[in-house]
Amino acid sequence: MRRVAIIGVGQTKFGNLGEITTRELFLEASLNALKDAGLTTDDIDAIYFGNLDSSRFEHQCHTAAINASVLTNRSIPATRIENACASGGTALIQGYMSIAAGMFDTVLVVGAEKMTNVTTPEAIDVLATCADDITEVPHGITFPGLYALMARAHMAQFGTTEEQLALVAVKNHKNALDNPYAQFHKEITLEKALSSIMVADPLKLYDCSPISDGGAAVILMALDKTEQLDNVTPVEIVGVGQASDTIDLANRMSLTSIYATKLAAKRAYQMANIAANKIDIAEVHDCFTIAEIINTEDLGFFEPGKGAKAVEEGLTQRDGDIPINTSGGLKAKGHPIGATGVAQIIEITHQIRGTAGKRQVNGVNYGLAQNMGGSGATATVTILKGV
Repeated sequence: MRRVAIIGVGQTKFGNLGEITTRELFLEASLNALKDAGLTTDDIDAIYFGNLDSSRFEHQCHTAAINASVLTNRSIPATRIENACASGGTALIQGYMSIAAGMFDTVLVVGAEKMTNVTTPEAIDVLATCADDITEVPHGITFPGLYALMARAHMAQFGTTEEQLALVAVKNHKNALDNPYAQFHKEITLEKALSSIMVADPLKLYDCSPISDGGAAVILMALDKTEQLDNVTPVEIVGVGQASDTIDLANRMSLTSIYATKLAAKRAYQMANIAANKIDIAEVHDCFTIAEIINTEDLGFFEPGKGAKAVEEGLTQRDGDIPINTSGGLKAKGHPIGATGVAQIIEITHQIRGTAGKRQVNGVNYGLAQNMGGSGATATVTILKGV
């Protein structure tokens, strides 16, 4: 199996971007990644595109072929990947496997989503298709409600508090201040987070990620081929893992742990031949503040039930023992569904390269990205390392 590296990254601004289409987001992110790698479209062998649902957001299917034709007139294979909010992370793994297996040498992986040209109720309805349409959605529960159930279970079992949840939001908004691509550039206080409107008890407005537009792209290449490139700092993908679980919470083994994340992490750690304590920095799927806490436990950074206390003690701050979501996370960077998993990889790549600007953490060698679909029915974990 061939070794695979990231050689180029690029993205768009995240947020409410007005009159822009998914194909334009795809194009901007792709061109930025190509420029970063010093390549042209002629160098790309295949495209993997993460996208949740352009059919509902834009009344447009067949988006992989559209995007390929926008980027280049060459007849290269292009494939769209849909795996709920883990679409981007799954597309990355598919691109990785295609090179590792020897099918291609250079692959473009892009995630993009245009979400803000529908009303909020319409967007919520689209997102609800990532939950179980038989056992959950007909009863009126939405994703804030599902994660609120997980938060209440964590509180009951481990004593987690609303203040600890809010501290996740405070941290991630502070991190986003130094990310020029982030949706939100405003610091919030603990008091402001705690006094914000209730969405689904105990989750308040600042416990929830926003509706966003955005695109993100990375270029993968067989590691041995990168020796031919000038002015490129390869970052190797040394471990990948993916797992699934029941889509509905009612049939889960636990409400305080996401089994798919634990299993995906186990597979990625085994492939990389390292343990969780070797990870220097991580981007985790904080669609809600409770998700960040649970994910850091399931990834092995903290013992079960200790993730909330770790946030309170500052262990996940940029200068903490294990910096989490230095980009601002989904919570403050934004969450354009298909782009999220790819954007996480971009942040880790910058941190390993030493090109994260004001967000830079010292001494990053290993970084991890964890992307998750729905309430945890799908999880991907990718481990990167400096070459």
